[in-house]
Amino acid sequence: MPKLSPVSRSELIFRLKELGFEGPYPGKRHQHMKRGITLAIIPNPHGEKISVDLLSEILRKAQISRADWFSVA
Repeated sequence: MPKLSPVSRSELIFRLKELGFEGPYPGKRHQHMKRGITLAIIPNPHGEKISVDLLSEILRKAQISRADWFSVA
């Protein structure tokens, strides 16, 4: 399986939508997307790509396997 690489915020949102998430919705500090009762927190845009460490954490909390992540391209 390929390794994760940094992604832009727009690519993260696109892939989450392809995986069945809705949103992004406004939140108190960060926007979020949801699929059923599962939430995925979307980092604030700062013009930089989302690091591999942060992406791994987002995927883990959103219950998305790496296989599912790489199936959407």
